[in-house]
Amino acid sequence: MIFFFLLFSGNDNSEALPESIPSAPGTLPHFMEEPDDAYIIKSNPIVLRCKAMPAMQIFFKCNGEWVHQNEHVSEESMDETTGLKVREVFINVTRQQVEDFHGPEDYWCQCVAWSHLGTSKSRKASVRIAYLRKNFEQDPQGKEVPIEGMIVLHCRPPEGVPAAEVEWLKNEEPIDSNLDENIDTRADHNLIIRQARLSDSGNYTCMAANIVAKRRSMSATVVVYVDGSWEVWSEWSVCSPECEHLRIRECTAPSPRNGGKFCEGLSQESENCTEGLCIQDIENASDIALYSGLGAAVIAVAVLVVGVTLYRRSQSEYGVDVIDSSALTGGFQTFNFKTVRQGNSLLLNSSMQPDLTVSRTYSGPICLQDPMDKELMTESSLFNPLSDIKVKVQSSFMVSLGVTDRAEYHGKAHSGTFPHGNNRSFSTIHARNKTTYIQNLSSFSTRSELRTTGIFGHLGGRLVMPNTGVSLLIPHGAIPEESSWEIYLTIGQGESSLQPEGTEVLLGPEVTCGPPDVTVTTPFALTIPHCAEVNSEHWTIHLKKRIQQGKWEEVMSVEEETTSCYCLLDPYACHILLNSFGTYALVGEPVSDCAVKQLKVAVFGCLSCNSLDYNLRVYCVDNTPCAFQEVVSDERHQGGQLLEEPKLLHFKGNTFSLQISVLDIPPFLWRIKPFTACQEIPFTRVWCSNQQPLHCAFSLERYTPTTTQLSCKICVRQVKGHEQILQIQTSIIENERETITFFAHDDSNFPAQTGPKAFKIPYSIRQRICATFDTPNAKGKDWQMLAQKNSINRNLSYFATQSSPSAVILDLWEARHQHDGDLDSLACALEEIGRTHSKISNITETQIEESDFNYSRQNGL
Repeated sequence: MIFFFLLFSGNDNSEALPESIPSAPGTLPHFMEEPDDAYIIKSNPIVLRCKAMPAMQIFFKCNGEWVHQNEHVSEESMDETTGLKVREVFINVTRQQVEDFHGPEDYWCQCVAWSHLGTSKSRKASVRIAYLRKNFEQDPQGKEVPIEGMIVLHCRPPEGVPAAEVEWLKNEEPIDSNLDENIDTRADHNLIIRQARLSDSGNYTCMAANIVAKRRSMSATVVVYVDGSWEVWSEWSVCSPECEHLRIRECTAPSPRNGGKFCEGLSQESENCTEGLCIQDIENASDIALYSGLGAAVIAVAVLVVGVTLYRRSQSEYGVDVIDSSALTGGFQTFNFKTVRQGNSLLLNSSMQPDLTVSRTYSGPICLQDPMDKELMTESSLFNPLSDIKVKVQSSFMVSLGVTDRAEYHGKAHSGTFPHGNNRSFSTIHARNKTTYIQNLSSFSTRSELRTTGIFGHLGGRLVMPNTGVSLLIPHGAIPEESSWEIYLTIGQGESSLQPEGTEVLLGPEVTCGPPDVTVTTPFALTIPHCAEVNSEHWTIHLKKRIQQGKWEEVMSVEEETTSCYCLLDPYACHILLNSFGTYALVGEPVSDCAVKQLKVAVFGCLSCNSLDYNLRVYCVDNTPCAFQEVVSDERHQGGQLLEEPKLLHFKGNTFSLQISVLDIPPFLWRIKPFTACQEIPFTRVWCSNQQPLHCAFSLERYTPTTTQLSCKICVRQVKGHEQILQIQTSIIENERETITFFAHDDSNFPAQTGPKAFKIPYSIRQRICATFDTPNAKGKDWQMLAQKNSINRNLSYFATQSSPSAVILDLWEARHQHDGDLDSLACALEEIGRTHSKISNITETQIEESDFNYSRQNGL
C-alpha cells in the first residue's frame, strides 16, 4: 500500500494506477454522487465531484489520463449508519484545458474509487464550452391572413451549446400555449395559430436562450383582416314609370377590417318589372305612320325572300344554298348575332353588369346547314348559346339578282335536342337520306360508378383503379396489427352530385374511399387526376368532401397552410394526405381568363348500317384518364376504333367557343354533305362539362364500295385560342386497321398490391432514412431538408405534427412515383444532403429477402 501511494504521488501522472489491490474483507465502492455533464461559461472553470462509500481513495481520469494528485481536493467522513468510510473528491476543469484537447469526442472525465475488495468506475461526464451565436438561422416573417385562416410563424434559433430554448412573445408579452388551445408552439420552435382571430394581430418575436445568453429575433407583424360581405338583398322597390324596379344591399355583414377586401359584386340591381311587356303610349300620329311604313317594308322583304328561296330550291336537290359557290368551296360568311338575354352567370367576371342588348359579330368559321336543316340548327343546343337568334346571310346569288338587302332567317330556340340516330324527314326531296348528317353534342351516362377493392392489413399496400389515374396508398403500420380491412375505391360516373358554386368548375372525378369507419394511425395518400394547367396566378384550387348526400364542404385550398391534411399538386394529378375516408373532389376557381383546362381530343370511327357510310366521332374531354376511360368504354359498345393518337388542347377560360372541322376529304372518293363539315360547341358546354364526355359526329359517304382507305384532317380549335390537327389515315376494314394504344400505363393487372411488393422503397432502407432524418440536426440536415429536396416547399407545419415526418414525406414520394419508381432521383436527393454515398438502387441490404430484391429490380428499382 505504501508503494501504491508513493507511485501515484510522483511527478509523472501518465503512469497507470493499479486497477485493483489484494483482496481484503469489505465491499466494492458504491458511488453516492457521480460527476455530471458541465458547461464552461466564458472563462470560469467548472467543478467536478465524486462521492463514494466505502472508499480508501478516489482519483479522476480525464480523456484516458490520470489527473495529478495535487489537482484533487479530498474530504473524508464516516457514515453514521454503517460506520463505513465516505470519501468525496473535487477537481477543477478550465476553459484552456478543454480548448487544448483535440479528440474524436468531447472532453470527458470519470472517477475511480478503491476499497479493500477492488475498484469501481463512475459514469463519464462531458465538459463542453457553452456559447450561443448572435444570428437566428431563420427569423419569423410578417404576414396578412384572413380571419379563421391558419398562421404559421417559423423560427430557427441561433446555433448554441447547449441548444437554445425558444419562447414566443406577442407585443413583448410571453405566449403560454397551455392557456390557449388555439395556439401551438411545440412544432420545431414554430408558432402555429390554428384559426386566426382579430385579437391575434400584433408583433411577434422569437426569444432564444441558454445558460450563456438570450437572443431576440426580428419582430414579425401579423395582420388578421376581415373581407367584407354583402347583406342579403332588400325587397324590390315599386315599379317605376320606366317599367323597372330595383333592390340594394350594403357591405356590412361584416364590414371590411384591417385592410380586408371590399365586397365584390353589385350593390344595386335593377330589372324589368313587367316581364318585357312594358308598352308606352305612342305620342303622335307621325309615330303611327312610321311604324306602318316599317311593317309594309317587312312584308315586302318577306315576300321577296320566299320567292327567291323557291326559285333556288328548284335548281338543286340540295336546296338553294348549294348555288352559293363560296359555301360549296368551304368559305365562311360573317354572321351578326343580336340577342336580348339575361346576364350569363358563368362569365368569369361576374361583377360586370350584363348588356341586355348584345350585338356580337363572329368573323371566324361558323357553320350553317342547308335550309332543310335550319330547323335542326335552331332546335339543337349546338348552336343555341343564346335564347333567341337572328341570322343574317347575304349570298352571292342574291346579289346577282340585285337583292342587296340581306334576308333574315328567324329561328326560335327550343329546349330539346335531337336524339342519336334520328331519321326525321324534312322534305320529300330528301326522303332518301336515312340519317341526319349532323349529330349534336352528346353526354354519356353509362354505369353509375367504377369500383375496386382489396384486403389490407398492418403491412399496408396500394389500391389502384385501372386506367383512371386514381389510386390509394396505405402506408406500412397505418392499420393496427392483428387487424385487416376490405378497402374500396369508387369513381362516380354520370352527373356528379357536386354542384360547383359561382365560377367553380369540377377538375377531376368524384372519388370515394372507404369504409368510412376505418381508423388509420398514419395518413394515407389518395391520388386524384385533374385537368387544370397548374398556375396559382390563374387558378384557385380547392379540395371538397361530401358530408352527406348532395351536400359538400370545403376541406382546404391547395395553397393553404393547415395541419389537418396535405395537398401536393403535380401537373396532372393531386396527391392528398388524409386521416379519414370519404368522398372527395377537386374544384377550380379561375382567377383570370388566362386559366386553362387541358382537353384530350380523340377521334373514333366505324362503319354505319349503310355500307357506304362511315361515321367519325370527335371527342373533347377533360384530360383525366378516367374521363377518357368512359369514352373508350362507350366506343367499345358502339364498335368504334381509335383512329389517331389523342392530342392535348389548351382551352382558355376566355368565353370563346370550340370549333371542330373535317378538312381535306378526297374529292372523288368521299363526300360529306354541304355545310356539315364544321360544328361549334358553346364555351360553357366545354368549360363546365364536369368530366362528362362531349362529342361531335360526322358522316362521310363513299362513292363506291371499293374505296377502303380514308385520309383527312380533323381540326379542333378554340376561337382566338389553341388549335390541334389530327391526321386520319386509316382503313375502314377492321382487320386491316392499325391498333393504337389507349393508355400510357396499363395497371389493370395489379389493381391491389399488399405488403412490401406494393412499395418502391424497400422497408429496411425506408426505416434507415426515417431514423436518420427524423432526428433534428444543427446544420439543418433533417426532414425539412428531405422535404425540400423532394420539391415539398410549403405547409411544412403539417409534417411537423406527425410522429415521423420523414415517413410521411416518403409516403408522398411513393404516391407520386407509382409508375416510374424513380429511386435514382431519391438517391441523388439524399446524396446532395450529404447523408448517403451511393444510390439506393445499389445498396445491399442483408435484411431484404432475395425474392423482394428481385421483385424490386423487375419494377425499375
